[in-house]
Amino acid sequence: MSTQRIPGPTDRVVIIGAGLSGLTAGLYLRAAGHQVTVVERSGRAGGLVRTEQLSASSGVKHHFDTGATILTMPELVVDALGAVGVTPDDAARRLALRVVDPSYAMRFADGASLNVRHGRAALITEVGTRFGPEQARGVASLCTWLDRLYDIEFDAFVDRNFDGLTDFAGPGLRGPVTQLARIGAVRGLTGAVARHVSDERLQRVFTFQALYAGVPPQRAAAIYAIIAQMDIGRGVYYPAGGMGRVGQVLADAFVDAGGVLELRTSATSLRQSAGRIDSVEAVGPGGTATEFSADAVIAAVGVPVIESLLASATMPERRWRRPIHYSPSAVVAHGIVPTSVTRSWPGDHHTIDFGAAWKSTFTQISPGRRRRGQLMSDPSLLLTRPAISDPETFHRNGFESVSILAPCPNLHAAPLDWPALARPYVDECLGVLERRGYRGIGQMETLRIDDPNTWAIAGYGAGTPFSAAHTVSQTGPFRTPNRWPGVDNLIIAGATTTPGVGIPPVLISGRLAADRITDTRGGASR
Repeated sequence: MSTQRIPGPTDRVVIIGAGLSGLTAGLYLRAAGHQVTVVERSGRAGGLVRTEQLSASSGVKHHFDTGATILTMPELVVDALGAVGVTPDDAARRLALRVVDPSYAMRFADGASLNVRHGRAALITEVGTRFGPEQARGVASLCTWLDRLYDIEFDAFVDRNFDGLTDFAGPGLRGPVTQLARIGAVRGLTGAVARHVSDERLQRVFTFQALYAGVPPQRAAAIYAIIAQMDIGRGVYYPAGGMGRVGQVLADAFVDAGGVLELRTSATSLRQSAGRIDSVEAVGPGGTATEFSADAVIAAVGVPVIESLLASATMPERRWRRPIHYSPSAVVAHGIVPTSVTRSWPGDHHTIDFGAAWKSTFTQISPGRRRRGQLMSDPSLLLTRPAISDPETFHRNGFESVSILAPCPNLHAAPLDWPALARPYVDECLGVLERRGYRGIGQMETLRIDDPNTWAIAGYGAGTPFSAAHTVSQTGPFRTPNRWPGVDNLIIAGATTTPGVGIPPVLISGRLAADRITDTRGGASR
């Protein structure tokens, strides 16, 4: 199946947003010889994949990953770098990746725990030690099933542009659709995992990733087990110096390849004529007005931002079939704790500490369209301690950087008063963790809290960094398309559009956006 590309000239491309999707699109377009300018309102590249320094009360600055913390499928970054001539060895040197092993440390309310080891054999051995031989055999069977799911699904449905429902009826997809049905991937996610693994705690290990897709595991389709395969099956990695290194490496390669990166430059409007954008108006450093001529535009930002830019230009309104339904959001607290305290804690780089509740927790934070969301009554929390993998960066002056993520409803589901609520809620979560064995965490000096209000101010729809949920009506051909209707030369990239949420899908979305402008694969266009 060939990709429908935008009509007319495409020599000059302007990309709005220097997140991973925008930078990836820029690299592929530069490789094809296009003139590419990326405008980014902040002072750094990387979008939600970033490492920042926050000041403690002592005045000492400490590093934190303040966006995404889990890097999987780094080969997609290597591919984007390779498009402009960076060799795999050079890419490895630039990224300086370390294997995160275990990928996750799982702790359960009954006192059980599991280190999700890097590599199948090590994982199965660990499950056998912790949960017995029957569950180990079940996990081995599940891993084989996940391999099969990934092989069918990735090329056919994830790494591909679609132009409508008719694509799914074409001969190229009949085989993959039939294969997915045969292996049970069109059924429910929880049921698909339970056919292999009977222990409810292990089922959580392979279904909690549905949160990334914005759908409770009990309501998610089994096709989303591919997310578990991306991290548990293929492993988690970490770049020396923090997650922000990924965006910086992509940005440096883009500039080296002749791309123009305009930081601290905010797009303000899209000028158009005859249904096409011909320039992007922006405000640069110091409030200087500037304008970038464009034959094509890639908007690697949230839909609310795109709509505001189009409104400023009196462009046609979007014509989606229904309003976007967004994923749950999160409260994230970044703070420092003495290393003399943290060294006795359980867990690892990424620790998921489950409450006893499960189904009810997802019902609270993802209640559906007609119910009001609530804070978790029995929270499951993610602790991120990058010093486990990179002590050189995240230990300083006897303190360790610690981040705690608590999933919560988005602002559409529960328009809570976060300016008043955020600090007490973080204190409550710290108290929960203290009782669960993280002695001394209640005394953490919290340096920053990000909550749904924070994300909304930053331009993320419904106050969630996890973008549009992967409900049935927002999956595949029903998801926000990466061609904006009514505007011939406006393309979308990022988590809002296809293929979806998470670092691998966002990287893929950048290449798919570029493929709407130029041939990134060497195939024929139509």
